Amino acid sequence: MLEYFKQLGRRKDISHVINETSHLRKVISLLDLTALGVGCTLGVGVYVLPGLVARQTAGPGVVLSFLFAAVASVFAGLCFAEFGARVPRAGSAYIYSYVTVGEFIAFTIGWNLIIEYIIGSASVARGLSVYIDTLVGNQMEAFYRNIYELRNVPLISEYFDLFAFGISLLVAIGLAVGLKDSLIINNLLTFVNVSVVIFVIVVGSFKVDFHNWNLSKTEIPPWGGEGGFLPFGIMGAIRGAATCFYGYVGFDVISTSGEEVSDPQRTIPLAIILSLTIIFFAYFGLSSILTLMWPYFAQDIDSPIPYAFAMVGWDWAAWIVAIGGIFGLLASLFSGMFSLPRIIYSMANDGLMFSWLGTVSPRFGTPFNGTLIAGLITAFMAAAFQLKQLIDLMSIATLLAYTIVAACVLLLRYKDDQRKTKDVISHEYIEHAHLISKEIRITCCSIIGQMFSYQNSVMVPTKITSAVAITQTILYSIFSLLLAYVLTKYESSIMRGNVWPCALSILLSILMILSIISLYCQPSDTSNLKFKVPLVPLIPCISIFFNIYLMMMMDYHTWLRFIVWMIAGYIIYFTYGMFHSLERRSPDKIEYEVIKGDDKDDVCL
Repeated sequence: MLEYFKQLGRRKDISHVINETSHLRKVISLLDLTALGVGCTLGVGVYVLPGLVARQTAGPGVVLSFLFAAVASVFAGLCFAEFGARVPRAGSAYIYSYVTVGEFIAFTIGWNLIIEYIIGSASVARGLSVYIDTLVGNQMEAFYRNIYELRNVPLISEYFDLFAFGISLLVAIGLAVGLKDSLIINNLLTFVNVSVVIFVIVVGSFKVDFHNWNLSKTEIPPWGGEGGFLPFGIMGAIRGAATCFYGYVGFDVISTSGEEVSDPQRTIPLAIILSLTIIFFAYFGLSSILTLMWPYFAQDIDSPIPYAFAMVGWDWAAWIVAIGGIFGLLASLFSGMFSLPRIIYSMANDGLMFSWLGTVSPRFGTPFNGTLIAGLITAFMAAAFQLKQLIDLMSIATLLAYTIVAACVLLLRYKDDQRKTKDVISHEYIEHAHLISKEIRITCCSIIGQMFSYQNSVMVPTKITSAVAITQTILYSIFSLLLAYVLTKYESSIMRGNVWPCALSILLSILMILSIISLYCQPSDTSNLKFKVPLVPLIPCISIFFNIYLMMMMDYHTWLRFIVWMIAGYIIYFTYGMFHSLERRSPDKIEYEVIKGDDKDDVCL
């Protein structure tokens, strides 16, 4: 039984992963990668979220909601950027967790990313169809209902949307047979989308009225809060951030492209930072102009921007924005469908998914089979399913991936790496190798003794310091889960100042701070990377807590659907992936040990 569980923790050697031969063509530039990140993220959210959150949750404070969400996204983005520099391979969080935590967790993350991109792409395709259908007077829906109509079936659409099916399949075929040409089209679509955002901000600024940020209670309906800039209080802006955070989901598409990028260790971190910066200014500017043009309580939750322009008498501007929305949705669809087959490609090459899904076409240089299968599944779901109830499922899968990536940053930064290959062993590592050979046996007492023991002489992680880092990362995650549960379950009691939930929150916060201090006291990896997360362990720890907090805000039905999806994935893993894993079938990796000689310390095989 013990041997069986050890198989779940099989890890890829990071040096072997970096040196693996890739069959994908390196055709993606910094501009292409940044456009992918912006296109995937700046889609449905930019045309819906500002009005929705302003009207129902935050009022004009929606601008703070987007700011809070941007900070959380930047923390997650920095963690992705460091791993993109460490492991420039296709697969995003999947491959990151494979080299850090093990195979079982890696499959869990990969399976979550698959559902994220399937549902995300399918919802965009269906949203694009509905968006265009609205502009033509719902004629497409009437036509589809004449062909096929099904009523009173949960989750199933009442009609088969041929446009959503066709556009998904068309994008998938384009990605499968012509990546570079498809990237040019995506860059154009993203340029148009960003241009529309700039148009709204610039043109809308001529119709702003700052009184809309300072409405009195007598000027708003009874359900509209207290008026002013924060009609629902600061907690309304924080709750709004939970929704606005999903508007930033998608930048991780950049990390899935590591094998197709020239100089990925520089390009991936830079593209993540650039795309998140562009996305933040787009959301911040749009939400500001929107709530200044038209009162927050009167926003249209389906198409707030065209509606606001129409209400101020500029119908021509409303039509420009409506047409620009089509380009934005197309860019979002392209970017989402670009990522999905690359996750499948990585998992198939590692033996965790069916091997034929990872076949790279010698003619097109793309994961041809995986791209077409992913496109077919997305097209079917976009045409045949009601996806509104599954949007939260996409979010919870994404948040789990972000949480594990942040934890992996901590684990890898403080890891005792005795498996360095000869070409990557640094002089500093050799100089301090004797510290490893002289290390005492790992016990509970030795771990406890090292927790807050900062020794300047220990310049590299050792077995004990690594064990302390693992222990504290696990403890911090548990404390974060408990604190998030208390804050969401007893929010009203905490706001009223009830003693025991407040005291429990303070106690858990203190324990989390002590875990961060303990991590700070440990020596970290000093390998020469082109990008590192600053302020480690603080930033990864903040990212872990914020992601867990947002996950705890999901309802029961979302968790239930999530569990069902995970069960389906684990059936594939335990019946196929575990036994076909490349790590299981490959010979043992060559390991380097530190062996103490008679007169000096040597590093040898």
